[in-house]
Amino acid sequence: MNVAGVILGGGEGKRLQPLTRDRCKPAVPLAGKYRLVDIPVSNCINSDIRRINILTQFNSVSLHQHVQNTYVFDPFHHGYVRILAAQQTPGHEAWFQGTADAVRQSLRYILDYKPDHILILSGDQLYRMDFRPVLEEHIRNRADVTICTKPVPRQEAGALGIMQADALGRIVRFVEKPGDSPVLDELREPAAGPERFLASMGIYVFNTDVLLDLLDGDGKDFGKNIIPWAIENRSVFRYLFDGYWRDIGTIRAFWEASLELADPLPQFNLYQPGAPLYTHMRYLPPSKINCCDLNRALLSEGCIISGHRILNSIVGIRAKVGEGTVIEHAVLMGADYYDPAELPDGQVPMGIGRDCFIRNAIVDKNARIGDGCYLTPDGKDDIVTDTYTISDGVIVIPKNAVIPPGTRI
Repeated sequence: MNVAGVILGGGEGKRLQPLTRDRCKPAVPLAGKYRLVDIPVSNCINSDIRRINILTQFNSVSLHQHVQNTYVFDPFHHGYVRILAAQQTPGHEAWFQGTADAVRQSLRYILDYKPDHILILSGDQLYRMDFRPVLEEHIRNRADVTICTKPVPRQEAGALGIMQADALGRIVRFVEKPGDSPVLDELREPAAGPERFLASMGIYVFNTDVLLDLLDGDGKDFGKNIIPWAIENRSVFRYLFDGYWRDIGTIRAFWEASLELADPLPQFNLYQPGAPLYTHMRYLPPSKINCCDLNRALLSEGCIISGHRILNSIVGIRAKVGEGTVIEHAVLMGADYYDPAELPDGQVPMGIGRDCFIRNAIVDKNARIGDGCYLTPDGKDDIVTDTYTISDGVIVIPKNAVIPPGTRI
């Protein structure tokens, strides 16, 4: 199939601040060694889709470096993964005004190889999907648009975009965030089970000519403008997906989804054969554990661990944890480099020092946390400073932050 993949990199990523202070959402580290963008790119590659465009306009340098260093296809295939950043052109001087506008402004590049279908994905979701059955069902239905939908329970449905389909799978109604209202009762999906509703996953397949027609206007967003109009005027079908899928566009959702990866039998299985997650190849030494009680933890390459206990946590590449330190329910993103053998007097070493206590936290890359620090969000919320943020019950230490020894938060 001649398919072009388009990954939407999102806007400023305000809901993920401070993780998006210096990078765009797709470049945020995940599971110790990956980036968020590796999820949709790997799904595309595993589905034999090798022409992939990533649309972004905020803080794209880190993402560009990652993509350039990771996704290099051999010269015998016409494949690529490339960044399409917002730019001024003779015909358009404004930045992307929404998801649909981003695709509209990037069409000249997306259409390079004259694709028959265009697959549009989000850059901040955690799931594993083979898109080939989606495309096959799209063609079999003679659809103009296919929307991937996931059955969700009532308690989740009110905050999502909910679809209603007829007996043939054609979408006949769409309501954005209906809440717990009588309207929600009307949208129940009997085929998916009692009290189940079809939520849009933000994954779309378009016939190329149909997408060009739908974008021939001023609609800014797919969810708000393009999809509702298409449902009323075009042949739009749903594709049922009942596997693991999670939007991780907020600090709380990112933290929870990350920690779930360390469960004994996680719903999202990093070890699934036949569908690997691709990322940048690093030539790091094995991780060294001098002394530590590790329980439900993912430990990445190149770490030096001398702590007392690490419980239900993710430990990223090159992470260092000092003696006597306790880490519980935390995401440590590690470091981009090792400290030199000798540091200037008074400089806090990279990583986490001795005798620290860290709970319910995200520690971004290259953070320096001194000895004897106590970091937990207990009893505090909605706090933003230069050296830490507390949001929705999670304390976040930003990239390159320095926490002096003995700090208590």
